[in-house]
Amino acid sequence: MANIIEITDFNSPQLDIYARMSEGQLLNRHEPEKGIFIAESPKVVERALDAGCEPISMLVEHKHIDGEAKPIIDRCREVPVYTAPFEVLTQLTGFKLTRGMLCAMHRPQLPNVSEVCSKARRIAVLENVMNPTNVGAIFRSAAALNMDAVLLTHGCSNPLYRRAIRVSMGTVFQIPWTFLNEEKGVSELKELGFKTAAMALTDDSVSIDNEELLAEEKLAIVLGTEGDGLAKETIADCDYTVKIPMSHGVDSLNVAAASAVAFWQIGK
Repeated sequence: MANIIEITDFNSPQLDIYARMSEGQLLNRHEPEKGIFIAESPKVVERALDAGCEPISMLVEHKHIDGEAKPIIDRCREVPVYTAPFEVLTQLTGFKLTRGMLCAMHRPQLPNVSEVCSKARRIAVLENVMNPTNVGAIFRSAAALNMDAVLLTHGCSNPLYRRAIRVSMGTVFQIPWTFLNEEKGVSELKELGFKTAAMALTDDSVSIDNEELLAEEKLAIVLGTEGDGLAKETIADCDYTVKIPMSHGVDSLNVAAASAVAFWQIGK
C-alpha cells in the first residue's frame, strides 16, 4: 500500500528539501555522497527511476495521486508521498509544480571521463555554461541528435539542478555525462583518442560541415559560455575551430541553439 501523508505542518523537517533548501544545499559540495536532486513531473521521475536513481520522498498534488503520478507511486510503495491541494503546494514550494509532482532523490555517483568516453564516437563538451536552462536544452539536443556523452567543466551549472533536469525532459538520465578533470581539461580527450573542435568565430574557423572534420572517427565538439564563448586557451588547445554558416549578418546563436545545429551535423 502506498505511503500517502497529508501535509498539515509547513514546518515539518521532511519538507525542508522542497521548501527551504537551496540548490547549493541540495548539491552538498562538501559531502557529495549525501547530495540530493529534485526531479519534476512524472515523465522525468520515471526516467530517473529507470536510470537507477533512488527516491527519498515525493510531493504530489491531490488530483495527481490517482492520476499521472499513480504509476510512479505504485512503483515506489515504501517511499513517503506528501500531498496537499494545488494552492498549498504552490505556497510551500514557491512555484507551480509541473504535472503536480516533485521527487527528491539521492544524487548518483558520477563515472570518470574515461568511463564515459569508453564507447563514444561523438561527445559534447560544455565550458562554463552557467544557465541551467541552456544546460538542460543542450542535454536534450545531445540525446536526440546522436551524441554519445556530455562532459562539463566545473564552471557549468550542474545538470541535476531542478530546472536543468526539467528543461532536459529527463535526458540527463539517459545520456552518460560527468565533469572534466580541472587540471587536464580538453587535453584528456586527446589522450583518449578524440579530435577536438572548438565552436568559435576566428580567422581560421572552418564550416561545421567540413568534410575532414566530419570524417574524424572520434570527435568532441566544445561549446562555450553564454556571451563570452570559449576561453582563448581552450580554442588554442583544440584541433579544429568551427563555425555555423549564417545569413542576414547574424554572427552567433544562443549556445543551446548552436549546439543543436552542431550535433545534427556531426551526429549523422
